Amino acid sequence: MLYRVAGQYKTSYQADYALFPVRQDAFLLGAILIVAFVVFPLTANDFVFRALLIPVLIYALAALGLNILTGYAGQLSLGTGAFMGVGAYACFKLVTIFPEMNILLAVLLSGFFSATVGMAFGLPSLRIKGFYLAIATLAAQFFLVWLFQKWGWLYNNHTSGAILVPNIQMFGMTVAGPNATAMTQYYFVLGVVTLLTLIAINITRGRIGRIWKSVRDMDIAAELVGINLMKAKLLAFFVSSYIVGVSGALFVFMWRGAAEAELFDVQLSFRVLFIAIIGGLGSILGNYLGAILIVALPVILNIVPRALGLPISSSMVEHVNTMTIGALIIFFLIVEPHGLARFWQIIREKLIIWPFPH
Repeated sequence: MLYRVAGQYKTSYQADYALFPVRQDAFLLGAILIVAFVVFPLTANDFVFRALLIPVLIYALAALGLNILTGYAGQLSLGTGAFMGVGAYACFKLVTIFPEMNILLAVLLSGFFSATVGMAFGLPSLRIKGFYLAIATLAAQFFLVWLFQKWGWLYNNHTSGAILVPNIQMFGMTVAGPNATAMTQYYFVLGVVTLLTLIAINITRGRIGRIWKSVRDMDIAAELVGINLMKAKLLAFFVSSYIVGVSGALFVFMWRGAAEAELFDVQLSFRVLFIAIIGGLGSILGNYLGAILIVALPVILNIVPRALGLPISSSMVEHVNTMTIGALIIFFLIVEPHGLARFWQIIREKLIIWPFPH
């Protein structure tokens, strides 16, 4: 009943391929945006902003970048964490060398540095693919983390070897640094994530997205019909690494506040990869659903025993948390191997034809 499509006629190809072929999808997205831009800022406290909302958005953006490369173009990558580090260090150097630069411009520009590095390490994809390409990107992961540690210029030769985010203002408000409020940083992250998500949707739905999908499904056939594999693969690495680099800049400047090279190790790469797989490869929505499951749910499970007044030790809560998240991941992969996005798509299809079974 909620997804009744009676009376919604398609009289042109343009209407049939619209972003929202069913009117209720637009209403649902509008409701989500209202909750994100209005309801959360009015009701959430600093803990909710810093422990739930901001990290979920940043990890979803990083998974979105990886999903473009792996889910849409079919190129495996295990170097996401390192490319996030390139974006973070690039943003740090930009605001250090050009202190008057707008922080939004610095964050967006930092993605180009990550995109350039990602495209350079994507060159092996022209000769190898599959697990061999994954190993090549894993080598990039270890090399870049080593570079972050050894090249003192990147962190201004600070004795701690870490980059520290200074207080940065934009339009008279402190948006980064120790004096920045959680709500201001949330709005900043939400705006950037919304913008890049909109761009990613348009790219994946257009000609470039169809080229990537053809390369993913059968690259030999794609080349036979005239698709330039080198251009398609390198463009996928460029766009993916750009989005990942921006997420890395947000990761440090809008959430962590400081970072060492070890923060961008291979564990971060695997965490982003898990979010993309659980959410659903080749899906935009799946990145957000996967981030909610992998990032937000553990925080919620940690505070539930304390809120209920249960006498459970913190170590026990951590173990139960790990087992619960692992069991949920296994459950969802068994029930729907294509991820949470496909799970939602099935529910949506059932709602459209309800109360009929077929």
